[in-house]
Amino acid sequence: MKRFFYKLKALLSPRDKRFLLLLFLFSCFISLLETIGVSIIMPFIAVAGNFELIHTNPWYAKAYHLFDFKKESDFVIAFGLLLIGFYIARSAVNLLYFHLLSRFAKGRYHLLAYRLFENYVGMPYRQFLDLNSGELSKTILSEARNLTELLSALLLMVSELLVMVLIYGMFLYINWKITLLLTLVLVLNGVLMTQTVSRAVKREGERRERFEKSFFQIIHATVGNLKMVKLRGQEERALSRFAEASYGYARSNIAHDTLFHLPRLFLEALGFSLVALMVIYLVYKYQNDISGAFALLSMFVLGLYRLMPSANRILTGYNQVLFHKRSLEIVHNDLLYEVERLGEAPIAFKRRLTLKGVSFCYEPNKPVLRGIDLEISKGEKVGFVGESGSGKSTLVDLIIGLYRPQSGEIRVDDVLLDDACMKSWRRKIGYIPQNVYLFDATVAENVAMGEEMDEARLIKVLKQANIWDFLVSHHEGLSTRVGDGGLKLSGGQKQRIAIARALYTDPEILVLDEATSALDGETERKIMEEVYRLGREKTLIIVAHRLTTLRGCDKVYRVEAGRIEDVSGTF
Repeated sequence: MKRFFYKLKALLSPRDKRFLLLLFLFSCFISLLETIGVSIIMPFIAVAGNFELIHTNPWYAKAYHLFDFKKESDFVIAFGLLLIGFYIARSAVNLLYFHLLSRFAKGRYHLLAYRLFENYVGMPYRQFLDLNSGELSKTILSEARNLTELLSALLLMVSELLVMVLIYGMFLYINWKITLLLTLVLVLNGVLMTQTVSRAVKREGERRERFEKSFFQIIHATVGNLKMVKLRGQEERALSRFAEASYGYARSNIAHDTLFHLPRLFLEALGFSLVALMVIYLVYKYQNDISGAFALLSMFVLGLYRLMPSANRILTGYNQVLFHKRSLEIVHNDLLYEVERLGEAPIAFKRRLTLKGVSFCYEPNKPVLRGIDLEISKGEKVGFVGESGSGKSTLVDLIIGLYRPQSGEIRVDDVLLDDACMKSWRRKIGYIPQNVYLFDATVAENVAMGEEMDEARLIKVLKQANIWDFLVSHHEGLSTRVGDGGLKLSGGQKQRIAIARALYTDPEILVLDEATSALDGETERKIMEEVYRLGREKTLIIVAHRLTTLRGCDKVYRVEAGRIEDVSGTF
């Protein structure tokens, strides 16, 4: 339990904690109002049933003379109207409290989702590669929302607990024997519910998280590879796996929703039984009718009417906390990921980029690159070739600043490339990957990628990428929709969109990371001709499988066994 509250506290900002304190103080005030609302009914019923109390009770007598009532009935009517006004005001104050409660709990979803997304985007690229996209989506869309449900339940539990404590205090003062009986019955009910229903809810919460995780992963894997699924005839298998995860997720939620109502229904039955028991007790005690104890009985009935929902909310809130406990653990753990702290110190690339003794490994004692020494001059066209897994893409990721060397250093014009200037360096780079991801939007939006859209510049880079005429003649120009993942375009067309995207920010360095390896020979030849033409005034870094792809390079290096070898004159 201590770890639970520690994790919850770590998720809340100082402003959140101040708001929580105000909510707690407000809940104390609400609890006081609720107690007054229960206790004030007994004197009203008592005085309505016996007008003599107006004159025998000093408080009633003082109020009667202070406001100069002429008749006892007028006093009782005024008393009743005052009660009505109090209950209306109490309801309004309660509504405001529940609004603030919801505003705090539900409002945390935006902040939690934003912080999670910020952490995922800001974490080192190497660390990001270890994460599963389905799990990321689940955490932001589902677990953050579930955590707000946990917060709501927790805050409501605290509020209702205060109400119960104050009303119980009043009950003890009025009749401690009846109150002890109520306490015994409710405590036994609470123990029974927590040992049976709560355990079942906790178990279903853990099952819910597992099935939901599988649910998201299956969707991402199937949609992302739909062509292969269809070609292999695996639709039924995919549907079967999805049905298993979906049904398991639904079953856990069904069990939770069913168990959610059990404490309320049980408490209602218990509440009516307790009223009957109180009547039996009073009849047994006085061996007569209980008209004299009617006011006392009315207050206890009203108190129970208010206590039962409180007890129910505490139990259901506790079950909600157990059901969504995994959400707290997941969100807390994901917010602990290391985030890059990068600066924007200016860095100029006028002469050369130098790597000295650069080494890198993904696993300890398994180096991918060993002591790399390399110099790339401004405006030079440099190619890297090698087998899959040789380390050439890793070398490029080090050069463009996505990875950090484990030893050695990278300098730009003798300035060390580090976190202080990393953002400035990355902005100098236009990157064209092997697997181009185009999101379901227009060509213009895919090229600009969040940058301000300049129509003239968009058309210019699309012309440079040799795809503008095709978009105008066959589609809707800049307004052409590409489909999810670029499904409406061919491989070569997607690569040309990627080239336009890389050129849009007018980078000094253009990087192609096996960008043409999936294309046929003729399409590759045409795109590489365009790349060399576009890169005449830029530094060009190309990663390829085949030496023929690198014919236009000034220097070519073979990457093998973690080292590089200059093979410029061998083809």
